[in-house]
Amino acid sequence: MHSNLALIKRYQEFLPVSDKTPIVSLGEGNTPLVAARNLPGALGYPQLSLSFKLEGLNPTGSFKDRGMTLAISKAVEARARAVICASTGNTSASAAAFATKAGLTCYVLLPAGHVALGKLAQAILYGARVIALAGNFDVALDMVRALADENNLTVVNSINPFRLEGQKTAAFEVVEQLGRAPDYLFIPVGNAGNISAYWRGFKTYKEARRADSTPKMFGFEAEGSAAMVRGQPIANPETIASAIRIGNPASWQEAARAAQESNGKIDSVSDQEILEAYALLAKHEGIFCEPSSAASLAGLIKHLKLGTVIKDATITCVLTGNGLKDPNTALELVKADLSPVAPDPSKLKEVMQL
Repeated sequence: MHSNLALIKRYQEFLPVSDKTPIVSLGEGNTPLVAARNLPGALGYPQLSLSFKLEGLNPTGSFKDRGMTLAISKAVEARARAVICASTGNTSASAAAFATKAGLTCYVLLPAGHVALGKLAQAILYGARVIALAGNFDVALDMVRALADENNLTVVNSINPFRLEGQKTAAFEVVEQLGRAPDYLFIPVGNAGNISAYWRGFKTYKEARRADSTPKMFGFEAEGSAAMVRGQPIANPETIASAIRIGNPASWQEAARAAQESNGKIDSVSDQEILEAYALLAKHEGIFCEPSSAASLAGLIKHLKLGTVIKDATITCVLTGNGLKDPNTALELVKADLSPVAPDPSKLKEVMQL
């Protein structure tokens, strides 16, 4: 459906834009929804109808591009002088790419030492002015708010109202690709904007009679940064899933409402559960996502075991980012022996155990 149109154009009737909005696009959206072929059986639930929304196939490798196309387009419309964001990585890559496309300067504050290499490389190469901050994401966001007000900079974090409006388009696509809304949507939770955006999207499509129902929204924080689950901000969040290493989610209230209104839940999964799901996805479905993305599958596995989820339900797991964002985790998780072998058929046969 209009797949060659820019995302904003495709869903213009549901977005806060006019014909005067200059659209800044990199070809975002229209990402595949891939049906799981092997995992349901491998998990012991063969009747499960499971699909994965591959948001890592957006232009900069994460779901952030959906919100960024709108945030940057509106910034250009408002004649912004420059944009700024705090980031655990993906936002910075997306903001830098779209800002460059629009001819705007992009300032990025990153928590020093806690950003996966792939994302850092992207932001730098796209030409953003990257500053490594002595502090975590929440501190970086506080600094961004302070600097933006004083210096007339447009914030493109998810506190920018246009970000979630753009991100809700993923829910529209899920409905179109499935031919209906799923029974459940499982999604990682970091700053909590994405679960809020999907819920907006599903509600919008139901109101517009494009869907007959809405899914139960299940969001998953990493245990070491599970502020919503604990009911209080976490000063020093820690998790292998760097993209969701956030101790005080900006969209906390709206995300809590999304879970409550949809009869879903905000829960947490351990780093161990995340890494197991991350490896299962690659091994059984040929899908390489970044560790934080696997929180959605880890959450599904947890709730299948708890019996929360109906065994023959239609379930969509959102995979928010591409595995190439964080290759180090993959290499550390699976210790491959890469010592050189002589180019000799008999030696190779021995090593290959043929």
